[in-house]
Amino acid sequence: MRSKLLKFTDFTNTLLPHETEYLLSIQQFKDDDRLAILRRIDDNARQIDQFTPFDLDIDKRKYNHLQNWIQEQLRAVDVDEQLRWMLATEQQIMTDSIVMDAEKALLKMVKGNQQPVFFTKFYELVEHYRHFLLIRLRYLDHQLVDQYLQNYREAYQRSKAVHDKLHDATLDIVGQYAGQAADSRQWEDWLTTVFYDESLDGQTRYLALVRLTFLGYNYRQFDALKEKFAYLEQQFFRGEFYSRRLLVNYYNNQLMLHSHYGNYEQAAYFGYLSVRTPNHDYPLYVNNLCAVLLRLGRHPEALQLMKTAAPQVKKTSNLHNRVSFVAFYMEALNKNGLYKNAENYGSIFLKAYAKEVLQYRWHLFFSVYLEAMLYQHQYERMLKVEQKYQLLRQDKAYRSNANYLPIVHLFIALARFHEGILERPTLLQMIAEYQQLYQDDPTKSRAFSNFKTKIAPWLP
Repeated sequence: MRSKLLKFTDFTNTLLPHETEYLLSIQQFKDDDRLAILRRIDDNARQIDQFTPFDLDIDKRKYNHLQNWIQEQLRAVDVDEQLRWMLATEQQIMTDSIVMDAEKALLKMVKGNQQPVFFTKFYELVEHYRHFLLIRLRYLDHQLVDQYLQNYREAYQRSKAVHDKLHDATLDIVGQYAGQAADSRQWEDWLTTVFYDESLDGQTRYLALVRLTFLGYNYRQFDALKEKFAYLEQQFFRGEFYSRRLLVNYYNNQLMLHSHYGNYEQAAYFGYLSVRTPNHDYPLYVNNLCAVLLRLGRHPEALQLMKTAAPQVKKTSNLHNRVSFVAFYMEALNKNGLYKNAENYGSIFLKAYAKEVLQYRWHLFFSVYLEAMLYQHQYERMLKVEQKYQLLRQDKAYRSNANYLPIVHLFIALARFHEGILERPTLLQMIAEYQQLYQDDPTKSRAFSNFKTKIAPWLP
């Protein structure tokens, strides 16, 4: 009995609050025990570090039944499951091996005039099926399928056109983030229109929201995103736009929103939800959660998070996220007073991935790496690192970035001062100029003041 409940508990520990709230909204249980179990699951799903055990006196078959029911209900509305089914069915059609159940399901969707979230993929699937039917002289089914394609051809072409334009917007938005473009705000109104356009397919609309979110990061302006995420949340409650992948991404975005407004406890809550089930973007979510925990002063907790996540992160092929992970791991080590460990960890990674560090998040990486050396008074080594990787030249080019702060610049200036290369008045003048530069930007002014406090022990 206990082993059975252990498996059930492990399963329910992966569930997320929006999933359990949706399940409660659709259940029609007449069995009080099943409803009580589901409510207990919902309560546990909302907790981060608390758990209420399940009732061992309830018949274990009810737990088994409920687990199967939960899996079936979530699978039925999971848009990623729908996409996987489409891809598998397309392969069966292309290899002349489609099974009867798949054909029945496909024809049912066509008869119901469905436009799923991945509508463009579904339309292309139906196109392949039309060829399959006609060559086999299945005229009645062909007529039904052909009529669907004619009815939705304009919608398909429109979705494809918007999808192509999204790529143009992405080039500007990502280019600005990488320092290659001056502005991307011109896309905001169009992307907003796309997101709210319910005549468009769900995938295209969600892609527009992702780019709007990235736009918010570029300008550190998140007010306009609040309404959009509230809209998305309502879709989750209705079982629309749902997949666990999209839901944990929503939690990560909630972390970013709450963090921006200084609600760090709430940000940490959403951060822990975002890493409850690892996926492709798990390293990104871990990095963001670590940053919030460090901001809250929960330094041992942040370090433990990174230690636990390290084996999973090593498997990622996304070097941007991996460089970021190493940087936050070093910062967690620094915050716990393990400066030598941080330096060694960074040195090993830098030796193996110097090109990737410089290509991706070099500013974040070297900010923490230099800090580890600063705490150890390794000023000469800091200057050698700067010279080897041309950090001041990199820093100068990076100043147009909206999130820029002169951390690397001033770390190197401090090292030069302590090595007798830079004079005291020059260093103090440099700091005063930066302080004046940021005085009209509350966010940067506050961040720079915090940085000044950090480096105060090394100032003359």
